[in-house]
Amino acid sequence: MRILFIGGTGVISTACSELCIDNGYDLYLLNRGQSLRVPPAKAKIINADIRDTRAVKTILAKKKFDVVVDWIAYTEEHVKNDFEIFGDKTYQYIFISSASAYHKPPLILPITEDTPLHNPFWTYSQGKIDCENFLMKLFTEENFPVTICRPSHTYDKTRFPLYGNYTAFSRMKQNKSIIIHGDGNTLWTLTNTRDFAKGFIGLLGNSKCIGEAYHITSDETMTWNQIAETIALAARLELKITHIPAEFITKYDEEWGSNITGDKGYDTVFNNSKIRSIIPQFKAVIPYREGIKEVIAWYSEPKNQLVNSEIDLLMDKMIAEYG
Repeated sequence: MRILFIGGTGVISTACSELCIDNGYDLYLLNRGQSLRVPPAKAKIINADIRDTRAVKTILAKKKFDVVVDWIAYTEEHVKNDFEIFGDKTYQYIFISSASAYHKPPLILPITEDTPLHNPFWTYSQGKIDCENFLMKLFTEENFPVTICRPSHTYDKTRFPLYGNYTAFSRMKQNKSIIIHGDGNTLWTLTNTRDFAKGFIGLLGNSKCIGEAYHITSDETMTWNQIAETIALAARLELKITHIPAEFITKYDEEWGSNITGDKGYDTVFNNSKIRSIIPQFKAVIPYREGIKEVIAWYSEPKNQLVNSEIDLLMDKMIAEYG
């Protein structure tokens, strides 16, 4: 099976690239070559900017693919360009959307793929919804072979779950307080990228998935307090938490606030029966207590210890003024 990943070296896509190669697929990666992650040795690299439609059409003029996956489309214009390029070049086009597109606040738990898409709080999610609506119209009217995939919070070794990434972990190491939104008791789902890849691989080249949407997540849920406690226990650190309402956070940092009100501020539990209907054996097997150990190991390297001093100072200010 010949597969093209647009991107393919990101937080979520890297593990999928590796699994494709392990399965013997003929994998192409189209990207600008700027990721810190090294692509699989057997992947064929196409160095190009997908936003340069004319150049990409020229490069791919004589190529067709069984599957094209766009990992980095965020706006309707992005997927319109994809359709212009790949409309007659693939038997399946997979758009990577986001579980944050589901109705906020949640209407009912657990979330299924039939949950309406509605997020008035976060422009990122709104862009993904626009993409989905456009693509499903193409499926209905043009028979474009679309599959939608909606990852939730999926992490690899480079990703700390709290805002600020290493900056938050650095605060823990310095015995400083970290900020958890609300009372810290909302439920959240963290999925390891290697677990996600095991579900995602079942979508590739699967005709049953055309015109359908799937989320792929762990079944493990934790409160944000439990997530912080799990990190502290694994890192053998004392934990200090300051709980601050989302509304207060938004006054200081709109991006952070939107991330909470548009996603992380609600109980989020998923029903994965739909992905299991096509991959019965799918099960996420990496609990966060194990996954976080890889993150801690990654951050033990000085080159990866990047502190955002502005965010660090902002957190100090928020804690002082809220308290």
